[in-house]
Amino acid sequence: MNFRRRIPSLTALMTLEAVLRHRSFTAAAAELGVTQAAVSRQIALLEEELGLVMFVRKHRAIEPTAACLTLGTTLAHSFANIADTVDAIRSSLQDFVTIGATVAFSSFWLLPRLGEFRRENAGMQIRVISQDTKIDLDTGGIDIAIRYGRPPFADAKVVASQEDFIVPVCSPDYLRRRQTAELSDRDEFIETDAHDRSWLSWSQWAEEAGRQLRIKPHLRFNHYTETIAAARAGQGIALGWWLLVRTFLEDGTLVALDEAKMPAADAYNVLLPARTRRSFAAEHAANWLANALTR
Repeated sequence: MNFRRRIPSLTALMTLEAVLRHRSFTAAAAELGVTQAAVSRQIALLEEELGLVMFVRKHRAIEPTAACLTLGTTLAHSFANIADTVDAIRSSLQDFVTIGATVAFSSFWLLPRLGEFRRENAGMQIRVISQDTKIDLDTGGIDIAIRYGRPPFADAKVVASQEDFIVPVCSPDYLRRRQTAELSDRDEFIETDAHDRSWLSWSQWAEEAGRQLRIKPHLRFNHYTETIAAARAGQGIALGWWLLVRTFLEDGTLVALDEAKMPAADAYNVLLPARTRRSFAAEHAANWLANALTR
């Protein structure tokens, strides 16, 4: 849409807003850094273009017309919105954007992509908080969170969600040393002892997959990052959440066993806090992460 043909001079409109706010040509001229004559000229040009009188000149006073008041109200709101947006953009390069996620998601998915994000958003400062306990979005300390679960969430707006699936994974060396093509009781299983029930245990996986296996894990860790590190080192077989271990599957340090991919119960969600003010930088970073997560 060609706004230039429909909207008068922006200089004239800004002059009108200032005069209306001060109810004075002299005060408006001082604010705008021009002469009173220049202000009068801009108002006269605007009245000529609109074909309407904006101010009734009285002795030592001016009175805005109804048309002037209507236009002035719209201009005040519009200029305020423009000013707020410009301030947000200017401050975005100085703002820290704090991203909260689990230790595994930060290590396996987020950190490998931060380099690309920073190259595309030079100057934006990123802070990552990794914790496996639920991140509190009401305190204002987190700008963006990646949470595993099922929306809706009372404390957050969901920007994007991505489903996942689970498959047993091991190192190529361990795969060569195995004596059977299928999982068996003789395999060395690596377990993650997590309090969060969204992390599937080997026994739960076997039950849901309909596998008759007596699984007795040989290694146990309380962090999924250590579980995957042990699997990559050839220490046994771990349950692989595809979205988290895909980088290792692609670089060949892990391989997926020939098992059916089990859909994960929950999804990964990019969230913005519902109750705290969002910066332009946070909105932009959340959209970038959402696109990266879902592509």
